[in-house]
Amino acid sequence: MVDLTPDCSQCAALCCVALAFDKGEMFAFDKPAGVACKHLKGPLCGVHARLEAEGLKGCMNYQCDGAGQRVVQEVFDGQSWQDTPALLAPMLKAFSQVRQVHGLLALLESAKSLPLPDVQETERARLVSLLSRESWTAEALNAFEGSALPKTVHTYLRSLKAYLPK
Repeated sequence: MVDLTPDCSQCAALCCVALAFDKGEMFAFDKPAGVACKHLKGPLCGVHARLEAEGLKGCMNYQCDGAGQRVVQEVFDGQSWQDTPALLAPMLKAFSQVRQVHGLLALLESAKSLPLPDVQETERARLVSLLSRESWTAEALNAFEGSALPKTVHTYLRSLKAYLPK
């Protein structure tokens, strides 16, 4: 299973650029997707130690499931859009794709705790194996996104409804 633990020190603040947020209870201001947060200072958040005081509870609660560092370290071999601005668009696309892969892996990992019959557990393990590539490339992510695999995983997950606690 892929490690889904985020490591911001190995990322390039992709969440601080990729994600949009609206002013409200969780965010003190509006920020469109694809635009760097006004608090991004160099490679890191300039107010990370004061997120709650700054009205950024949404940032405190965000969890990329390790997608950020995987994009930077695997897909882009340690390169950053901060050093090479032309990488921003492809990095944001890859971040979205890896977030999808890791989100599916997280759901499949959660399903492991259910009382699944052998056939369902075998299928769960098969899907985890398909999503747990040792390394992703931009080409492999594009192929994944256009494949039937995301739909297959969602269909499988919906099939587990009968095994959920009531």
